[in-house]
Amino acid sequence: MTHVAGFNDKVGFIWAIADLLRGDYRPHEYGQVILPLTVLRRLDSVLEPTKDAVLQRAATLKIDNVDPILKRTAKQPFYNVSAMDFRRLLDDPANVASNLRGYIAGFSPGTAEVLERYGLDNHISRLDGAGLLYQVISRFADVDLHPKQVPNEAMGYIFEELLRRFNEMSNETAGEHFTPREVIKLMVNILFATDDDTLRGAAPVRSMFDPACGTGGMLIGGQEHLASLNPAATLEVFGQELNGETWAMARSDLMITKQDPERIQLGNSLSDDKFAGKTFDYLLANPPFGVDWKRIEKTIRDEADGLGMAGRFGAGLPRVSDGSLLFLQHMISKMKPVEEGGSRLAIVFSGSPLFSGGAGSGESEIRRWIIENDWLEAIVGLPDQLFYNTGISTYFWVLTNRKAPQHRGKVLLLDARESWTKMRKSLGDKRKYVSDEQIADITRLYADALAGDTSDERVRVFDNDAFGYQRITVERPLRRRWNVTDEAIATVEVAKGFLKAGVDHETVLGALHRLLGASEETEAALWSNVQRELKSTGVATVPAPVKKAIVEACAVPDPDAKPVLDRKGQPLSDAELRDNENVPLGESIEEYFAREVLPYVPDAWVDESKTRIGYEIPFTRQFYRYVSPRPLSEIDADIAQVEANIQRLLGQVA
Repeated sequence: MTHVAGFNDKVGFIWAIADLLRGDYRPHEYGQVILPLTVLRRLDSVLEPTKDAVLQRAATLKIDNVDPILKRTAKQPFYNVSAMDFRRLLDDPANVASNLRGYIAGFSPGTAEVLERYGLDNHISRLDGAGLLYQVISRFADVDLHPKQVPNEAMGYIFEELLRRFNEMSNETAGEHFTPREVIKLMVNILFATDDDTLRGAAPVRSMFDPACGTGGMLIGGQEHLASLNPAATLEVFGQELNGETWAMARSDLMITKQDPERIQLGNSLSDDKFAGKTFDYLLANPPFGVDWKRIEKTIRDEADGLGMAGRFGAGLPRVSDGSLLFLQHMISKMKPVEEGGSRLAIVFSGSPLFSGGAGSGESEIRRWIIENDWLEAIVGLPDQLFYNTGISTYFWVLTNRKAPQHRGKVLLLDARESWTKMRKSLGDKRKYVSDEQIADITRLYADALAGDTSDERVRVFDNDAFGYQRITVERPLRRRWNVTDEAIATVEVAKGFLKAGVDHETVLGALHRLLGASEETEAALWSNVQRELKSTGVATVPAPVKKAIVEACAVPDPDAKPVLDRKGQPLSDAELRDNENVPLGESIEEYFAREVLPYVPDAWVDESKTRIGYEIPFTRQFYRYVSPRPLSEIDADIAQVEANIQRLLGQVA
């Protein structure tokens, strides 16, 4: 960004204004004042040449819908009908607060909403009460942000740099909406990696969408990268953001660079899709890690059940405690069809979406849908301690519906977890960053791997079905004996089915006590004995719940007993001995079972009705390297050294 003329001077001047807030504001609050006033000053400068013309035209209009007319007069997508501007605000120090509010209210509706979302009105009161408002406005009035001095591109850089600095100052919350620049740069590099030649053509126009855009950092990263490839190229950016203040920041960036601010929409992408039916060339996102979606669960489930695969969530729903994979499904729904050029997307995840959920679960079914459609191009493992609000390891997935021919049916795993440089000063949980050289190295590795070069140990390429498995249920026969014991009789005595039945409880219990010590190999033999004893006391039959209570209480496991059979003569399964095995997707279940199970439990069988297909991506396992433990002699020597040091220190204390 430093190639922009006067960039450092402008940023430094605006940054210095924050010094006025010291004492009355905490450092993490500075951006809440400086950023919206920077936007306001830029808009003020942009509107200056047509200000008088807009005021004159507004005075003559007698219609309700003045918006399109005044925008044409202003020659901008916004306008202001207040007589005030930054210079005129300084003419009346005593009323600067009320005049500033009137000035803000004079903006066109969309612009006024952005400024409102910053919560600027509260800060006007706070600054005025502290005697700082006039000083701050005066300093901003001295910043020349006129488009002739600061072109749109330069203004975007200035705003982004201020945003980055203020986010780093408030690092305890920055991770909620701020992705480190080096992560964005790496993701954008890889997102565009296969398209570099195409994008260097004559003035291409492409679109990019971020469904959780925060302050718009990823979209800005995309624009910068495309501009570096081809200054004549255009990247139209679109985004949606849930948080009102960060939405205002993202929209502000479009406003001050003279782009259409309507492309950044406010709302929850999952429950209130503002871009329904629209598709994009590129999609990029860093959605919140592990955030539950219980509050919008009904809306999501209604769409999944009502629209199925015609909607966004037909493939499956993840557990309510983590909506990460909902964002990915949402993005997939916005990929262009292949016949229209297709799309590429990249999304940052924690490790959980790689493997959470067993076969048949929502998470597994989503992974299955993605991989079986051959959309998953790659997963890149990133270093831990890279983000501001979490130290966990992260990954970004790359998906496309236009894979290169040589990579079709395959998935690339790239391990960049050791590609990091230690920061001189930590920012929250961020203690590492990826240098430009490391970004270039990872990007090169990625491109080489897609081209077929997998010689580097940080790269693995797999067939799609390598991540699939058949989850089989291994059953073993139920083996029981039926013993009449004191414990069994006590269990019957308190069983609900026995207590609620209309029988003479004492008579039934007496019959069982007379059978105390009896042991039978079958349920039928036991019940025959019980019936005999009951009939001897005049009880011909008992309700089914009583029989069930007696039989269940007397049953005890016995591995040497014969299997218990059902009415068709087939062995019943023992739920306590039930087990599961994962059989690789391409392997015969019968062969696996014969090799891995039957030699150890020859009476087992597979319940085929319970077999499920599952998908998981065991990223860490693929790059595991065995490290042999140190020789015992070295460990003993270290222990001896530590003991000697302890004895020496104790001697000094004595």
